[in-house]
Amino acid sequence: MKAIADTGFLVAFGNRNDYHHEWAVGIAERVTEPLLTCEACLAETAFHLGSSALVLAFLRDGLARSALVLTEHVSRLAELAARYADRKPDLADLCLIRLSELHPKYPVITTDLADFRIYRRGRREVIPLIHPPER
Repeated sequence: MKAIADTGFLVAFGNRNDYHHEWAVGIAERVTEPLLTCEACLAETAFHLGSSALVLAFLRDGLARSALVLTEHVSRLAELAARYADRKPDLADLCLIRLSELHPKYPVITTDLADFRIYRRGRREVIPLIHPPER
């Protein structure tokens, strides 16, 4: 599976007590190459899990890899921040939108449907999502 990993997925995978843990484990079992993500998502994940070591293990074991150098995309990230200012997107979301623009065939694995159903890549293109079943 080729995809982009959001914080919610990584946290759910790493936390056995997370509501979406079983779903995340099922997704992770289908991963055949590291999921693309960004350093902002990795930092958020380490914060939420309370463990940098666990996040480093995700990288070491090939679950995910950082695939965006922020300094190379500052202008586009600023455009996205301005475009979605009413939603107050965090840096991780902006980076994932950008990764989706750079890798248009890759869906975003997320638990954040409220925002990712609104975000678009380019001007109008819906970002394909992999998400837990809706309640």
